[in-house]
Amino acid sequence: MADVTDRTDPAQQPELKRVMGPWLLLLFIVGDILGTGIYALTGRVAGEVGGAVWIPFLVAFGVAMVTGLSYLELVTKYPQAAGAALYTHKAFGIHFVTFMVTFAVMSSGITSAATAAKAFAANFAEAFEFDGKGPLLTVIALAFMAAVAAINLRGVGESVKANVLLTCVELSGLLIVVCIGLWALGFGNGDFGRIIEFDTGDRTAFGGVIAATTLAFYAMVGFEDSVNMAEETKEPNRIFPRILLTGLLITGAIYVVVSITAVALVPPEQLAEGDTPLLQVVKIGAPGFPTQIFAFITMFAVANSALINMLMASRLLYGMAKHKVIPRVLGRVDRRRRTPYIAILFTTLLAFGLLAFVDQVPELGGTTALLLLVVFTIVNIAVLVLRRDRVTHEHFRTPTPLPVLGAVCCAYLATPFTDRNPQQYAIAGVLLVVGVVLWAFTALWNKQHNVRPVGPGVDI
Repeated sequence: MADVTDRTDPAQQPELKRVMGPWLLLLFIVGDILGTGIYALTGRVAGEVGGAVWIPFLVAFGVAMVTGLSYLELVTKYPQAAGAALYTHKAFGIHFVTFMVTFAVMSSGITSAATAAKAFAANFAEAFEFDGKGPLLTVIALAFMAAVAAINLRGVGESVKANVLLTCVELSGLLIVVCIGLWALGFGNGDFGRIIEFDTGDRTAFGGVIAATTLAFYAMVGFEDSVNMAEETKEPNRIFPRILLTGLLITGAIYVVVSITAVALVPPEQLAEGDTPLLQVVKIGAPGFPTQIFAFITMFAVANSALINMLMASRLLYGMAKHKVIPRVLGRVDRRRRTPYIAILFTTLLAFGLLAFVDQVPELGGTTALLLLVVFTIVNIAVLVLRRDRVTHEHFRTPTPLPVLGAVCCAYLATPFTDRNPQQYAIAGVLLVVGVVLWAFTALWNKQHNVRPVGPGVDI
């Protein structure tokens, strides 16, 4: 393709720094998947399905694992930043589709970070024992998001180090929940019989599980963020397969154990109240345990989710700007810190908008899952299409039936047949309309400056 090179071409910007080895990558993946989903939405899942809350988490894990294998084939085949957008463009070659996939993935990261910010504010109110009202909690969430942006601007090295610390904190919080739960259950408190009970209201058991899975799936997303860090990972072709699969297995096991423990100790209807379900487990299982400490742990846990998601969103925009699919100004890299500072500021402003206008944590989390289910459907199809594209280096290859199964499952979970809250479609629709407007602006800007976009993965 023809292109125009000028003094601000992102191709002339400094390259991203490769700082992530196997352990840092594993902690990145585990830290991204754990966090807001299990800390904030376990109760909402229980509200949909009753005591059998572990089943939706298990179903979500299966769908995530199948899709994760598709991502593994693609990231080892094309170890570059931009993730799903790169794979979409290579498979279909349609700039508008590429752009919308990019915007959907970016939006999912921002809605996920906004979910974390809302959960942070709710636990902040618990930690400092005040009755936070809507406007006050929004201010706390906005201040939190600004702090995340500041860490992100400092650099990927600092962000990854913060991720290591926060991942250890959130793992300790989940371990506390399990230990307190097992200790209390050992003394006869609670009821393990609840874990096989269904309470799905007017729905069938299958319908309740599917509706709950649309929420539980939010808890399993995060593995896809790691592919956007491919250019900052050492030897990505070699370490990605075992590290991504290990991360998924670790988090899946933790979710099942925590959800079983929680519902055995706290009745599902009580667990479904509010945005701090695991804090209720601690209060009932160990009344003498200082709940402020656990509230602080939860704050750190959801902070990790926000940090990683905003890190992903900014790097994705950087990858697209580098190839002129979006305005190249978003690809500018600070020469001293070597971070995509314009992309970081842009994604932070979008997060501010969500925090100001969307109040419900489950709807933000559900919107994240909805956007990613659509993207995952496309990625699973792209794997099959790109089998025709041969590369010279060795890469992971997933069994052919699995991408087909992944595409069908993800597409179904994104449909209204799952009884998803219509507000989630409304939020996603508004975000995608913003994407269409941005696409039109980009096309006009490129035309005025005689720039022809180059697809991701195409040499500039």
